[in-house]
Amino acid sequence: MKKPIVILIPYPAQGHVTPMQNLASTFVSQGFEAVIVLPQYVHKKIIDSDDENIKWVGLVDGMEEDTTPDFFAIESAMENIMPKHLEEFLQKYERIEVCLVVVDLLASWAIQVTAGMFGIPTAGFWPAMLSSYLLIASIPHMLQTRLISDTGVPQHEGKINFVPELPVVSTNDLPWLIGTIGARKERFKFWMRTLERSIKLKWILVNSFPNETKVGLQPSSSNSQHVLPIGPICRPHELTKTLSFWKEDLSCLKWLTNQKANSVVYVSFGSWVNPMGESKLKNLALALEASKRPFIWVLRSTWREGLPNGFLERVLKQGIGMVVSWAPQTKILQHNSVGCFITHCGWNSTLEALEFQKKLLCYPMAGDQFVNCVYIVEIWKVGLRLNGLSQNDVEEGIAMLMEDNEMDTRLITLYQRIMGINNGALLFKSFVEQLKKLNS
Repeated sequence: MKKPIVILIPYPAQGHVTPMQNLASTFVSQGFEAVIVLPQYVHKKIIDSDDENIKWVGLVDGMEEDTTPDFFAIESAMENIMPKHLEEFLQKYERIEVCLVVVDLLASWAIQVTAGMFGIPTAGFWPAMLSSYLLIASIPHMLQTRLISDTGVPQHEGKINFVPELPVVSTNDLPWLIGTIGARKERFKFWMRTLERSIKLKWILVNSFPNETKVGLQPSSSNSQHVLPIGPICRPHELTKTLSFWKEDLSCLKWLTNQKANSVVYVSFGSWVNPMGESKLKNLALALEASKRPFIWVLRSTWREGLPNGFLERVLKQGIGMVVSWAPQTKILQHNSVGCFITHCGWNSTLEALEFQKKLLCYPMAGDQFVNCVYIVEIWKVGLRLNGLSQNDVEEGIAMLMEDNEMDTRLITLYQRIMGINNGALLFKSFVEQLKKLNS
């Protein structure tokens, strides 16, 4: 008999494709066939995965060759070009073959095709923590209480408690407040459209653990929608290579073996948003050099214009640091030479740091990173927040982290809570059983 097919549609960014690939592998381990659908421009440049059980499909997206589209170009492709081609792709399958489509909520364009036109059972996927999903889901309440205008502009500055059980965040940290005033309004429209399309989905699968908060927030159901924290979703151990948009520089692993235990500072601000302006970039470079601590810094070549003159040559010659364009992050974080991680607090990076029990020096910049930072610093107490990137800020932050033994103990406890009894995996198995009954 043919295996039932699950089609997965991620938002086309590295931080979204990676957890969707992990989820696909988990479905495969439960007896399904997995197909991941990507825009053609991403499909062409991905580094081959070692997971032969997943089929990768590229849809026509209208992008120019060798392009690196921004948020709005991707949104235009998803809204105006890709739906027609997804429809053509789905027509190749009989309804009985495809038992489920999983759609990243940031790719909500696909919901109208899969659930609306074809009537295929469709689950939403939130690749970040549950609390950041609840923040987005509370937009209607923010509008009703006039906390924000109908274009998403905060009506006052200060802290907000968007869900009673969860920590407060600043109105300046709302996920759509990125870029110019016009860009912020368009991003808010994007989130409103996402909510409108996803409200009728029966399931929202969340890449987080059920007890991520102090009070142990439980899976929720409302209006027949089940929000299931099924994470953290990890790849099966036999699959060592995660699909990457860029080639990883493996030379840093050899360099790591020559460093003392817990001495190396690992620095990465992710793949999606340009991390900072030239002045901040320069300050961070000078701070890392002045700290005299060994470091690995992931910094794409297109972001290096603000580095101090001679910085790359000096640190390489002195052997105190390495700057690489893209790195095998999980292998770096599990190395015993790494003592702390300077991060933007992206959710994938956060989960990987917790899995390998690394302290975090946080500098959030956009999206859900501010919510994640609140948990890291105030709830779990396994990191510190940088108020700036001056030499003093960075040096003092690194020193405080490296010397905090109580933080090491909390990391062990948190790891046991997340990975010990994996309640998320149990929820996923329960979801799979429901799915199999629907299709029996």
